[in-house]
Amino acid sequence: MTSVLLADDHSFMRAGVSAVLRDTDFEIVATTSRGDDALAAVKRHDPDMCIFDIRMPGKSGVECLIDMRSSGDTRPVVLLTAELDDRLLIDAVRNGVNGIVLKDGAEDALLHSLRAIRNGERAIPRDLLHRALSLSIDGQSPDPLGSLTRRERQVADQVSLGLRNREIAETLAMSEGTVKVYLYSTYQKLGVKTRTELALLMHRSAPKSDT
Repeated sequence: MTSVLLADDHSFMRAGVSAVLRDTDFEIVATTSRGDDALAAVKRHDPDMCIFDIRMPGKSGVECLIDMRSSGDTRPVVLLTAELDDRLLIDAVRNGVNGIVLKDGAEDALLHSLRAIRNGERAIPRDLLHRALSLSIDGQSPDPLGSLTRRERQVADQVSLGLRNREIAETLAMSEGTVKVYLYSTYQKLGVKTRTELALLMHRSAPKSDT
């Protein structure tokens, strides 16, 4: 039996993964909803493998991976994610992630990935590997805004100009409620918590003038 530690801040995902692994040769020995708690649980339970959600309170799944590798811990790590921006992808691959499983379709892919990893293989979707390779070859710095949709980017641009939600709604011809939805998803993707943090990130990522 292969012992597994699962860290995901969504209870339905924890329940879903537990259901997928039930009656298999993988046993979940501990679950947690926070990244920092996950690292403590790794030390306490010493699992054979770890499954981390990409985005969690405390520490992200990638940050947990980096901390483990920095301490010399080479046990297999699988990242669960709904989407993966360039920066997180590069960080994950560079720090030896063993598998990446997209939440859309995870029910079918997770068990196959865990078994492949246990056999010494890597279980990363081919398109993600190609993307990581292209970024490395081209010497590109991952764009922190690369994960945003067109509308999320438009709303973020307006925030960087100092506009409030009502003004953004008028400028982009949408409701204030829709602006709030886009802001929430943008905060989640970029790992920021306030309008000020978002505005600073937008200014840092803006193209630099040659003059």
